[in-house]
Amino acid sequence: MTASVAPRAAAARGRVATVPNVISLVRLLCVPVFVWLLFATGEPRVGAIVLLALLGVTDWVDGWIARHFDQGSEVGKVLDPTADRVLLFTAVVALLVDGSVPLWVGILVLVREALVSVAVVALAVAGARRIDVLWAGKAGTLALMFAFPGFLIAHDTASGSAVHDGFLAAAWVFTVGGLVLGYYAAVTYIPQARAALREGRHARAGRENEVRS
Repeated sequence: MTASVAPRAAAARGRVATVPNVISLVRLLCVPVFVWLLFATGEPRVGAIVLLALLGVTDWVDGWIARHFDQGSEVGKVLDPTADRVLLFTAVVALLVDGSVPLWVGILVLVREALVSVAVVALAVAGARRIDVLWAGKAGTLALMFAFPGFLIAHDTASGSAVHDGFLAAAWVFTVGGLVLGYYAAVTYIPQARAALREGRHARAGRENEVRS
């Protein structure tokens, strides 16, 4: 039985056409649609707000499906965080240009994303094993994806109104939580990155020794 379980597990990890992967791909394809809705329509930009909120929610949905329906895959472990990073980076830059998000918030988000992206590439080049996404990083991204529609709604409504004040307050709560979780995850990645680098180099050395022998 054990011998048959291993091939099935390996086949599952190698799957490409899974529901979570389709959702991640759709989220990537929706990024330019969000930018168009943000800048090509007049205020209030309901379409951009709704789409951005949906893209944030589906980030949680695809992970839930992967965990509860055995839909996880190696492709998904790369595609999902890539979609997160592209969406978050694009949303921040677009909302900074629009003036909906405070400059310092956008800078903190972009710095964090840049640091993580550079670290991922550097570790891959150095031969480290891949590091799984931490819950804190995913939760931080999700919180920010809820914060940005709030800032956008507040920007498009009259200052001092109940709608403006309510969504602005909610946006700040999600922003603080998202930034704290995001930077906590970035710091937590440091010891994991060191371990991944050691393990990756050890595994590569083992393969090279096998080839020589």
